[in-house]
Amino acid sequence: MSTIEESRQELDQGERFDAIVIGAGFAGLYALYRLREAGLRVRVYEAGDGVGGTWYWNRYPGARCDAESLAYSFSFSPDLEQEWEWTERYATQPEILRYIEHVAGRFDLLRDIRLERRVATAHYEDEAQLWNVTTEQGDRARAPLCIMATGCLSVPKAPDVPGVETFTGPQYLTGLWPHEGVDFTGQRVGVIGTGSSAIQAIPVIAKQAAQLTVFQRTPNFSVPAHNHPLEDDFVRQFKPNYREHRRFHKLGLAGGFGDTEIEPRERTPAAEAVMALSDEEFTEICEDYWATGGARFLAAIADTMLKDEANQRVADFVHQKIQAIVKDPATAEALCPTSHPIGSKRICVDTGYFETYNRDNVRLVDLTRTPIDHVTADGIQTSAEHVPFDILVLATGFDAMTGALLGIDIRGAAGERLRDKWAAGPQTYLGLMVSGFPNFFTITGPGSPSVLSNMIVSIEQHVDFIMDCLAHMKAEGVDQVDAEAEAEAQWMAHVSEIANATLMPKGGSWYLGANVPGKPRVFMPYAAGVGVYREVCEQIVADDYRGFVFSRSAEAG
Repeated sequence: MSTIEESRQELDQGERFDAIVIGAGFAGLYALYRLREAGLRVRVYEAGDGVGGTWYWNRYPGARCDAESLAYSFSFSPDLEQEWEWTERYATQPEILRYIEHVAGRFDLLRDIRLERRVATAHYEDEAQLWNVTTEQGDRARAPLCIMATGCLSVPKAPDVPGVETFTGPQYLTGLWPHEGVDFTGQRVGVIGTGSSAIQAIPVIAKQAAQLTVFQRTPNFSVPAHNHPLEDDFVRQFKPNYREHRRFHKLGLAGGFGDTEIEPRERTPAAEAVMALSDEEFTEICEDYWATGGARFLAAIADTMLKDEANQRVADFVHQKIQAIVKDPATAEALCPTSHPIGSKRICVDTGYFETYNRDNVRLVDLTRTPIDHVTADGIQTSAEHVPFDILVLATGFDAMTGALLGIDIRGAAGERLRDKWAAGPQTYLGLMVSGFPNFFTITGPGSPSVLSNMIVSIEQHVDFIMDCLAHMKAEGVDQVDAEAEAEAQWMAHVSEIANATLMPKGGSWYLGANVPGKPRVFMPYAAGVGVYREVCEQIVADDYRGFVFSRSAEAG
């Protein structure tokens, strides 16, 4: 069995492979497993010095998955799911990373992975009909198939705070956290941002720091995780039903994020529109979901993401919860989001976040009232005061969904640059292929459910689709596949239409690229859900791969 050290080998010097995969997180590992299972010779390039993707890089305090651990795991191996033991309802980053490393070792995947290799270019050679990939470290490799497993949240967004470079103390990006960790004991800490990473980190930092000041630009909705250790008896009764749970997750049932029932149920208990409910019924349903915890809270009321009135009632319920938890009325008011519908930004799942503001050593600065003027050598100057601190934590989010792809010089047929093709926003067919980029696949790319789903459910579905497509090509005696330009345009119009039928575009979130200055405002994920999306993909296959164009290369004869 290969090891991490053995994966740091000499540079590839023009080697020819059957497929090149970029990224060694969940998507890259599963792609490698399936490709190798099909008898293909594969090379995987990974920028980090270990596997894990987002769970390799995001090591900030409190980092934890917002999908339940029993669901946030691979389903392709019944033996794997039976033998692995999760310890908590929502797994921590270290536990998830151990799981990924276990998978890489158990299936002997490391021997085909090159670590500490950041891909610089991926160019399609028209004459040879091969992808030519190079790394910043000097590798050169060629293959007829190129698969991007670069992740949706893998490029931290640079802080856009004036003067941040002048701060003389330690500063840390949550998305690039030091592997050795950070000791906040006795320190004055400033945190900029209140997105998902910050909401997880803030309660943990507050327990160490002498003083914690949170600089909030936009308050976010968050629901309690009600995390707890997984009891042996529960897991013992759950595991015989694992296959049925997996089937429901793939269909988008039970939220796809996991469930707390031993025997799976097809639907959540409340699926009624808000107008059909009395005030008492509405409150009872929301209280039940709040007490259960987790992101499935958004499924409590059927039309939460479809109608303003329903959304506002659910938002008001959460506001009341915040006001009941946070003792200081002014702080509670500042923590209540009012600028966007609930769910239009990814809802957060927390452990004691709002309770943290009741601590004597924690203070919230509402930047809508007193905006940051600039960062100083020892703190932050707002329009009203100078706030000194020793350590600065930047929880400023990601260049989501397209950042990693556009960070590589990718060129398709006739040298067309992906960056140019996507100048007005990403264009894909099913979030899987880009017209004009033959034999080039994007796992959970823009235009697919991706970040609106349990990512592993979507990853496995995409990789399985790719493998079925390759098997179809082999059976038909062809070796080139591309997406039709018209099919691509129609798909993206459909993605936009579905999004605009919901309240999601009203959030001004990273779903739209709104957090990155100059990024085109295009709603990127497919909002109809993994179940509907899977049905669409299956129908496209049944229609003889409608929207795809197959051909035979000169080499294939």
